[in-house]
Amino acid sequence: MPQGTLQVLLVSAKGLENTDFLSGMDAYAVLTCRTQEKKSSVASGEGSRPDWNETFVFVISEGVNELKIKIMDKDSFTEDDFVGEATVPLGPVFEEESIPTMAYNVVKEEQYCGEIRVGLKFTPHAQRSGDVEEDFGGWKQSSMD
Repeated sequence: MPQGTLQVLLVSAKGLENTDFLSGMDAYAVLTCRTQEKKSSVASGEGSRPDWNETFVFVISEGVNELKIKIMDKDSFTEDDFVGEATVPLGPVFEEESIPTMAYNVVKEEQYCGEIRVGLKFTPHAQRSGDVEEDFGGWKQSSMD
């Protein structure tokens, strides 16, 4: 199972449903990787096409296989509105170590409601010495009986 550091470049979103009827939507994203959660800045006044261009770093351990990105609309006087969510599978980035910026579908109540652009980079941690047989070079005793 991969262990290391995941770098997430949150670029932008488009086609999002504007949840504010009186004013422009002020979108932000909440990125969750297992128990780690990071929050982007608020793209004030950018409506349904927010640009963030922010980088987030997560520590990857056993059992992590996806990144969830929840898009919210910041409201001043009421609770923030849920706009939609994207699920990014991490298997390809674990294999390739770098995935260029790609668009992922944003869904709300199982309905498509826009897309979010994200780039990924994975840096594996070196294996611990206990996981690999050490080779000191030179003479090695035979295990023949």
